[in-house]
Amino acid sequence: QVQLVERGGGLAQAGGSLRLSCAASGGTFSRYTMGWFRQAPGKEREFAAGIMWLGGGTSYADSVKGRFTISRDNAKNTMYLQMNSLKPEDTAVYYCAADRGVGLRHSANDYDYWGQGTQVTVSS
Repeated sequence: QVQLVERGGGLAQAGGSLRLSCAASGGTFSRYTMGWFRQAPGKEREFAAGIMWLGGGTSYADSVKGRFTISRDNAKNTMYLQMNSLKPEDTAVYYCAADRGVGLRHSANDYDYWGQGTQVTVSS
């Protein structure tokens, strides 16, 4: 069973930056595609960014492209999300997730393991 723990959420001003981390344990982290999802109040959970286990290929939602950067350190079993140029609409609970499947998928239903989430609040 894989456990995922997110850290780094908090309050930021519009235009500011935050860095989230996701530490994994209990599984072979290097073999999972990893993703960041977010859920704002009253909205469905949505894909923000993902990174392949092999080759490090990445994918981003259009809403964060050019502002967020996803990365992973397999030696440390940790994934990161660097968030720059934050906007109030980035306010959400951010979740990291692990997918045992093939490819880099964007649907939350395809991910097998989830962290507890970390709140990101961006003030205008």
